[in-house]
Amino acid sequence: MKKHLRLIAALMLTVFIGLLAGCQSAPSTSQSQPKKLVFGVAPGPYGDMIRYAIKPGLEKKGYTVEVKEFSDYVQPNLALNNKELDANLFQHRPYLEKFSADKGLKLSPVVNIPTAGLGIYSRKINAKNAEELKAAIKPGDEITLANDPTNLTRALRLLAKNELITFKSTIDATKASEKDIEKNPYGLKVSPVEAAQLPRTLDSVALSVVNGNFAIAAGIPLSSAIIKEELSEELKNLVAVRTEDLDKQFVKDIKEVIESEDFKKAIEDPKNVFKDFQKPDWYKTKWNIQ
Repeated sequence: MKKHLRLIAALMLTVFIGLLAGCQSAPSTSQSQPKKLVFGVAPGPYGDMIRYAIKPGLEKKGYTVEVKEFSDYVQPNLALNNKELDANLFQHRPYLEKFSADKGLKLSPVVNIPTAGLGIYSRKINAKNAEELKAAIKPGDEITLANDPTNLTRALRLLAKNELITFKSTIDATKASEKDIEKNPYGLKVSPVEAAQLPRTLDSVALSVVNGNFAIAAGIPLSSAIIKEELSEELKNLVAVRTEDLDKQFVKDIKEVIESEDFKKAIEDPKNVFKDFQKPDWYKTKWNIQ
């Protein structure tokens, strides 16, 4: 009988030790995955996209979500690299790749999201399309554009597409700067400035090519653009993370939430500005949108 009691006691002790070890090891698993996610954004609508379309889904998965807004296009990537953020949402792939290469950062895209494109805006010229704009422009009229290389090229290509300027035939139009303009038939004065300042320049210049997020942040309706950019897939904004985190569960959860029906419902909600954004290819395919 005593032998049986000792055997039972030994078995119970073994089970207890196993349970204790399991309890002690559990925190290390949870600690490897952040349960608080900090997203970085630039001024504009993408902070609200996180709050209204992404945050609810992540909260259902047990995360708390914080949105940190930066005033420019530089700090969100530096902060992500320095582990002050878990992800950011403000940029397209060409900008991410060039910035990462220039600064020696290891950041990677996760998923494209609905995006507001560039627009040519004016408070001094009354025009509804490219032809009316050409008729109204006067020689010497100033037009401001973003001064970072990728968005400067993007703005110049929008001007060239609408025959407001012509590039030199010897240059790569995907890397063009204001120095590569060969013909300027309307005599525009092209002035690159910091992207966040573009809406403010509308009070003093004839025209400005404004990024969609900064237009919305300044209260400028996207529908008021004289000319709107048709975004290629690579120019649609994306969620970025550190490359070392790509395979972590929190990144998979972010992607799953963005590809969910709840995200789509928030984007398509008539009360939200996102309904007019240009949708990424995966979104159009998944939800059968033309």
